[in-house]
Amino acid sequence: MNGEPSKMIVPVVDEGLGNSSYLVDLGDGRALAVDPCLDLRALRTHAERRGLTVAFAADTHLHADFLSGAVQLAAVDGSRLLASAAGGREFTHDRLSDGDEVDLGGLTLRALATPGHTGEHLSFELLDGTERLGVFTGGSLIVGGAARTDLAGADQTEQLSRLQYRSLRRLFALPEATTVWPTHGTGSFCSAPGSGERVTTIGREMQTNLLLQAPDEDAFVEQLLAGLGSFPPYFLRLPEANRRGPALLEPPLSVPALSADRFTAAVDAGAVVVDVRPIHDFATGHVPGAISIALRAQFTSWLGWLLEPDAEYVVVRNPDQDLDDLAWQAAKIGFNLPQGELAGGMAGWNRQTETTPLLAPEQAAGERVLDVRQASEYHSGHVPGAQHLELGALRDRAEAIDTGPMVVMCGHGERAMTGASLLQRAGHRAVRVLDGGPDQLAAATGRALV
Repeated sequence: MNGEPSKMIVPVVDEGLGNSSYLVDLGDGRALAVDPCLDLRALRTHAERRGLTVAFAADTHLHADFLSGAVQLAAVDGSRLLASAAGGREFTHDRLSDGDEVDLGGLTLRALATPGHTGEHLSFELLDGTERLGVFTGGSLIVGGAARTDLAGADQTEQLSRLQYRSLRRLFALPEATTVWPTHGTGSFCSAPGSGERVTTIGREMQTNLLLQAPDEDAFVEQLLAGLGSFPPYFLRLPEANRRGPALLEPPLSVPALSADRFTAAVDAGAVVVDVRPIHDFATGHVPGAISIALRAQFTSWLGWLLEPDAEYVVVRNPDQDLDDLAWQAAKIGFNLPQGELAGGMAGWNRQTETTPLLAPEQAAGERVLDVRQASEYHSGHVPGAQHLELGALRDRAEAIDTGPMVVMCGHGERAMTGASLLQRAGHRAVRVLDGGPDQLAAATGRALV
């Protein structure tokens, strides 16, 4: 076939989940999709622009951070599904084991067993005759690191970490010029710390990947596990959902508009109010008890972290915010769609409202501070004396926080507003939010970060 990989392969990046799926142009009007997400809108757009039909869909592993779109592609596009024989998937697919090859019609996909991130993990070499174009490494080798190994339970973590070490050594046996296309990257809670870049080579990782320069297997395991932070609870249930096969969805996804009366009735019946407006809008007035989760790339992760998967919820948005995008962000992690949205947004709300003051950095000087960033962010530099509690843990511990006046902060303000809304929902009243991050507060106070 002799195509250039840079022209044949289109990365489809999900900035919120920190992942890349890949669309491979097979040169005959057909395509291969690698690790497609259930939200297939971007992948389909790229395929349509190139006049491609997705003939093959390959999953490197049972994903924990999103529902696979492979079953959807098989049902709607007639795609042939490729996945590990060891995964025990309950739907029709080609069951691949180490060394198995699939003829893509000119190109070949070769399976390499690379367990570690999951026990059934495969990497896929893409071959053009005898020429190796590159390797899709999924959650094994990533740019600047390796994906986490603690998602199958504490009793399996060390064994999977040792398998990860051996799998990476196997990948390092490939030629140094081999292009590496990982699935997980910066922003993915599946990843141990890594680089901001999303594509690399074997040779570059051999030279620059500090994790992989550990002197032996024991040191690698210790270093890998030391770099793992917390992760959303839905990670523990999605692998099984992907093993069974996600339910098919028929777009467009529907979220009805509710009058203020119907909206209130839903809340009285137990629905959680999720306010997706920008934080400055939430600050000036919102439905009492609402949780602020601004609709941005990271909306999916925080919705999944802070609500139960079967939670009933209703949403408030601004008219210029994309309701379809909101629905897909919920669907791709297996969450219920909202029961409805407040018709007209806050302009349609004629009842009591609540505010959450935003403070400029100079206004927050000398205030008691609650920092809700991830532990790695906090330890990399925080305001002297700041109390720390990760946002993901705040939902269950909000009532234990001292009710005195406090300023909640994060890196920019979005997570801090979410944290403040959780505190207000738990009964805290003297809560304000820093409009900015630690660097801005340090500059305003003249105190260096710890």
